[in-house]
Amino acid sequence: MNNFYLGGDVSKGYCDFIILDEEKKTALKSFQLDDTAKGHHLLSNVLKGFASEHPLCKIIAGVESTGGYENNWFESLCDLQDRLEISVARINPVGTHHSSRASLTRVITDKKAAMNIAEYLINYKDKIIFKKTDKFCSLRRHWKFVRLLTKQRTQLYNQLEGNLYNANPELLRYTKYGYPKWLLRTIMQYPTAKHLSKARVSALSSIPYLSEARAESLINRAKNSVASATDTLTGDLIVSLVKQIINLTKLINKRSKLIADNCQLPEIEILKSFNGIGDYTAIGLILKIVSVENFSSTKKLASFFGLHPVWKQSGDGTCGMHISKQGSTEARALLYNVAFTAIRSNPLIKEIYVRHCSKGMKKIKALVACMHKILRIIYGMLKNNEKFNPAKDKANSRKMLGKDLKSKKVTNKLRRFQEPDSDAPVSNRQYRKRKQQETSQNELTSLNTGSVSHCSIETEYHNSMEKN
Repeated sequence: MNNFYLGGDVSKGYCDFIILDEEKKTALKSFQLDDTAKGHHLLSNVLKGFASEHPLCKIIAGVESTGGYENNWFESLCDLQDRLEISVARINPVGTHHSSRASLTRVITDKKAAMNIAEYLINYKDKIIFKKTDKFCSLRRHWKFVRLLTKQRTQLYNQLEGNLYNANPELLRYTKYGYPKWLLRTIMQYPTAKHLSKARVSALSSIPYLSEARAESLINRAKNSVASATDTLTGDLIVSLVKQIINLTKLINKRSKLIADNCQLPEIEILKSFNGIGDYTAIGLILKIVSVENFSSTKKLASFFGLHPVWKQSGDGTCGMHISKQGSTEARALLYNVAFTAIRSNPLIKEIYVRHCSKGMKKIKALVACMHKILRIIYGMLKNNEKFNPAKDKANSRKMLGKDLKSKKVTNKLRRFQEPDSDAPVSNRQYRKRKQQETSQNELTSLNTGSVSHCSIETEYHNSMEKN
């Protein structure tokens, strides 16, 4: 059976196609179709005609992800699987971009982009993930809508802060950890310092969670305010911003509850068993991971989240170890929130965080180490389909620490043919580096021949983070 590769470069309203054979020769010249019923019908006819001209052939099709514009073409190609021998994949544009750069192509057009996609299908067969049923498709749309509303609310908060700085800056001291409800109601009734200075203590203290002492303090501060904007127009703008924020908050809460009520999955309940993961973050993590079977190991999952360590090195110089940040930014943000909550409410994660900080690790790096630990816990829970059990996690840690270090052979794979030669004309920095490695190797050798170390090390990742 001969394989042919269909590349589709999707644009808004149309798509460019081309078919190549195994040797990257053009089997069907480029053609362009509109994203209409007629265009999709013509694509079906073209592929049926091509299949009739090449009996026993298989078409491997790929369309590049373009923010949703590719969905219609993707589903249309998938519908042909019942009538043609065709496999369909959604291609990550990062891969095709670097593949086209590697080909040293100077000019990129839609026609050439479609060819790059087809060549990517040929060059990286093992990287292609073909169509799988997305059971979270509808849920993901609602999730994106809530994320959009949250971003809009953040923008309104930023505008409100800028206006309050000029109209009533004394109130900003209460916004360090967000805007409490009593503060929003106060701002809506008394948007400027001029309005607030004329308020009565009894009227202001009638707002829930606003005591008479605080009300009196707010009025006194407003009377001595340094506010530069006291006009009515600024006050109306502030009131409008507060109303929009309140309405958006109600809508976000309503949509979030709707998502939680319609997402009663066993995976969600498993994730929520970990102290630090709630409904919102559990749903978000599941939407990002989809299925733990997509990741063969925790290292693969860490790479997806952008938490895998990378060591940047050039010649004799190095710039240290750090996380790559090449994965999903939104997924990493969710995991950051989980870790930030867990170091205060989860004893296991708190212990790890305190231990790394006590060793001199910076707080942000200790938090990242906790993120990596939480990610491994999540992987284990989903892989084994069981809720979080801290006793089992500690038992696994002790098992890892109890491994026989004597069985480890001290060797540098890069130097398996030649040991570092002290007579080599290396730089001073390289010489010091080699001496340090030699000392470390000697210490490890003595450790292998001696007793097992009782030093608690979570992973090699944590070791590398501490070196920086």
